[in-house]
Amino acid sequence: MTVIRQDDLIQSVADALQFISYYHPVDFIEAVNDAYEREESKAAKDALAQILINSRMCAMGHRPICQDTGIVSVFLKVGMNVQWQGDMSLDDMVNEGVRRAYNNPDNVLRASVLADPDGARKNTGDNTPAMITYKIVPGDTVDVHVAAKGGGSEAKTKFAMLNPSDSVVDWVLSVVPTMGAGWCPPGMLGIGIGGTADKAMQMAKEALLDPIDIHELRERGPSSRAEELRLELMEKVNDLGIGAQGLGGLTTVLDVKVKDCPTHAANKPVAIIPNCAATRHTHFVLDGSGPAQLEPPSLEHWPDVSWDVGDSVRRVNLDTVTKADIQAWKPGETVLLSGKLLTGRDAAHKKLVDMIGKGERLPVDFTNRFIYYVGPVDPVGDEVVGPAGPTTATRMDKFTRTMLEETGLIGMVGKAERGPTAIDAIRDNNAVYLMAVGGAAYLVSKAIKASKVVAFPELGMEAIYEFEVSDMPVTVAVDVNGESVHRTGPQQWQSIIEERKLALT
Repeated sequence: MTVIRQDDLIQSVADALQFISYYHPVDFIEAVNDAYEREESKAAKDALAQILINSRMCAMGHRPICQDTGIVSVFLKVGMNVQWQGDMSLDDMVNEGVRRAYNNPDNVLRASVLADPDGARKNTGDNTPAMITYKIVPGDTVDVHVAAKGGGSEAKTKFAMLNPSDSVVDWVLSVVPTMGAGWCPPGMLGIGIGGTADKAMQMAKEALLDPIDIHELRERGPSSRAEELRLELMEKVNDLGIGAQGLGGLTTVLDVKVKDCPTHAANKPVAIIPNCAATRHTHFVLDGSGPAQLEPPSLEHWPDVSWDVGDSVRRVNLDTVTKADIQAWKPGETVLLSGKLLTGRDAAHKKLVDMIGKGERLPVDFTNRFIYYVGPVDPVGDEVVGPAGPTTATRMDKFTRTMLEETGLIGMVGKAERGPTAIDAIRDNNAVYLMAVGGAAYLVSKAIKASKVVAFPELGMEAIYEFEVSDMPVTVAVDVNGESVHRTGPQQWQSIIEERKLALT
């Protein structure tokens, strides 16, 4: 019989969440670096470089890889011979660990969990509750996997109840392009096949906890249908040419994980859950000797990568830029922003559009201004702002036309592609949309020299800030003519990949 103190689990969960907030798994870093070395698309290679540089900075500075520090998932296997010393439930222990981690004053993590999801959507303030799964198994230890899953990648989850004769490969290849770039590729795809709908989802999520080992599978060859699917989908998904951040390129996924389970004869449930460029998970085992001791990875695992903007970069002063100036900007062009940049995301946009609808005066003048879709992490120490990477821009699509036509706004900065509704509004109003790299939040924050809340302070991280930025790197994603690099880039690279394969046959 092993006795495990409740505080050992609490502290271990808290330490694990802090650990994964700034340390990528080493296998992930090595896989991204391999992709960086192979990449031929300049835009995608630049994005991969920023992800690697950001990752090393976070490992050194102990600050979050991404401003979206995730919703917590914890998977526990509790030995049947374990006895707990304490009076809390297992759920309460885990949630207390989450609470300690996210309120750690040395590395504050952003609280993103909202209660009453279809009503008031009020922030719980400490990122609880965690999503907890546990199994009772033979043994005398507690085996724990802790993960923090970003909302952008979780939002791209797909599920289907296929017919037994339907092709899983065909379905995956049909839905991955519809996921866009909001899941911040490159990352992993977790796929669950079989069981019931809920079991397929659980398997897809658990698959993402496995290490990146597709190269080892290639070398030894598949020994099951699930492994055959991994190899086939790895190749065919990358052949889509979506690339890093959806900009077009050779690497969209770093690995594909497949778990399966027996299912009803009439069914074939299939789930896909992607992991993003802020992949965060770790594993520990409690044996009664105290809290888990997590071993920090050596900085030698991070490549010495530099990012050079080159001579073609366009430098823009946000304090003087006009609508006439942006007419010449082209999709895929690198831009460095300096000056005053407003921020705002879902909640702020809704309040602004509601005020416009009521004819009320807005709290901020948006004339000839740019808005950055971001919810930053709180600063610590002498920081002016914590990690401040972009959030998924498509969530603001339904507000875009009103904002452009009613406020004088001329540009937006966010993550991933824009949908047809937003692109039409951008074209009709001769505006632009710029893309910042998802998964490079700490790197981006270093370009922010000052920060203040200018409206809606009650919204917390969703308030409207005014940032003073210096050489903040972005890419022109949609120009004034409505041309989108997230359409042209993948099309170009899918054609290049197809031509190369044909040349080899």
